[in-house]
Amino acid sequence: MHDPKTNEFAALNVTPAVLDALEKVGYERPSPIQAGAIPPLLEGRDLLGTAQTGTGKTAAFALPLLSRLDLKDVRPQILCLTPTRELAIQVSEAFRRYASQMPGFRILPVYGGQEYAGQLRNLRQGVHVVVGTPGRVMDHLRRGSLVLDGLRTVVLDEADEMLRMGFLDDVEWILQQAPDERQTALFSATMPPPIRKIAETYLNDPSVVRIENKTATVEHTEQLACLVHRHDKLDALARLIETSNHDGMLVFARTKSGTVELAERLTERGFACDALNGDMTQQARERTIGRFKSGALNILIATDVAARGIDVPRITHVINIDVPHDVEAYIHRIGRTGRAGQSGTAITFVTPRETRMLSSIERITRSPIRWLDVPRREQLAARRIETFKKKMLDIVAGEEDLDFFRELVREFADENGCTVEDAAAALAFQAQGERPLQPPADEMRPPRRPSPRQDRGAGPQRFEHRGKRPVRPKNGDLERFRIQVGLDHGVTPGHIVGAITNEAGLAGNSIGRIRLYAKDSTVDLPRGMPQQTLKHLQKVRIFQRPLAIRRDSGGRP
Repeated sequence: MHDPKTNEFAALNVTPAVLDALEKVGYERPSPIQAGAIPPLLEGRDLLGTAQTGTGKTAAFALPLLSRLDLKDVRPQILCLTPTRELAIQVSEAFRRYASQMPGFRILPVYGGQEYAGQLRNLRQGVHVVVGTPGRVMDHLRRGSLVLDGLRTVVLDEADEMLRMGFLDDVEWILQQAPDERQTALFSATMPPPIRKIAETYLNDPSVVRIENKTATVEHTEQLACLVHRHDKLDALARLIETSNHDGMLVFARTKSGTVELAERLTERGFACDALNGDMTQQARERTIGRFKSGALNILIATDVAARGIDVPRITHVINIDVPHDVEAYIHRIGRTGRAGQSGTAITFVTPRETRMLSSIERITRSPIRWLDVPRREQLAARRIETFKKKMLDIVAGEEDLDFFRELVREFADENGCTVEDAAAALAFQAQGERPLQPPADEMRPPRRPSPRQDRGAGPQRFEHRGKRPVRPKNGDLERFRIQVGLDHGVTPGHIVGAITNEAGLAGNSIGRIRLYAKDSTVDLPRGMPQQTLKHLQKVRIFQRPLAIRRDSGGRP
């Protein structure tokens, strides 16, 4: 039996199986979009939601729709349309996470650039949820491989992005194929007239939820990311604590048990820290925060819920030991530093599989996240030596009477036939304690980073896109095209690959090298591309800009 006091999702009538999954991922309190959208969606009402990507809106529709799912019916009951294949994968993974305690749950992402065979096989076997891009969903509907006679709900995710990419006609066609008696949910960061018209035409007396954008809260915070393997996170955190010039540091963990474990491990390493989570009494919470404010604690490890309301001016650093599941949680976390016009630093640990979420955060906050290397052995040694020398200098320059100790050192040297330097070295060796001034050799091996995040405007920057498959076409089978989007427009190779594979029906491994410049880019595509396909690609948009693709003449425009 779930207690609403410990998990507020229970008060929204989310089913027990979904609640169990939420507890495993550390969700305790719904975000504003979730609190507003879950009740009407659970009732079967249509919904019009205005919210930025990353505010938790995937959970806002996934949790209630999973709560209403009939696992015995393996016909598609939920169809979610997304503008890009990256988002389709992301939404599918979120559904799987929230349905982890629902045995037999089946979901299928469908998008361009993916082979049909696997999609057709899964559709024949039966799925409960289909998440896909408009083009590939249309293909399956026309083939008859996707049948919507059991459909209960259609979700349009990032509708304004689908408008910018020219998918709105496709979306309308798909809606017209869906059963009239259905639930429809439309989410969009903005509400331009074409999207409003879609809502007025296809939504029936919808519940309206509007969430204001809160991205301004990161204005005074430097945002950094460390790429680490999961098993290296503790060592990486310890090194950052030692080498950073922090006053108060707030470390976020996803779960209550994670805060306790991390606090214990850091305390064993000699750091003054404590955990803060929802299992604590109010008295214990106030005592812990009081010690943090006074400086008795330098490091506080908290969950999102437990950190709400903390306003401690001495917080100079926020560390995300895990990437938050949504941008709203990220903004809330890093908003604990950089307050009242003061500067702050936020560092997020990212495993290789989490880089896609980091890209979403960067895009929605419209602020760059710079890669930071985990401090190496040499940096750690230099910092420890610097701290050690400062402690010695403070004693030498202080008011302590050192005459007795000088005589003691000289006496020791004379009695044992060694120099005063030898005696001082022995004392320094003893004084270093459990943190040797020369740390052992590095055992951490940093993962290989994704495409470099270099400063823009520093001349042409080249990135090479590599498909997932090892077999690639030879250079002679490719020709170069130029497109009118580049670094200055916030474009990455992934955006270009996604747009072309979705719209041209190409497999990702058929695309060759991509070079990004400031105002435009080049992409190598299979030789002999049909003129009709190229004409269609000219109109495809990325970030509101048409690709305007043309064969490259070889010179720079």
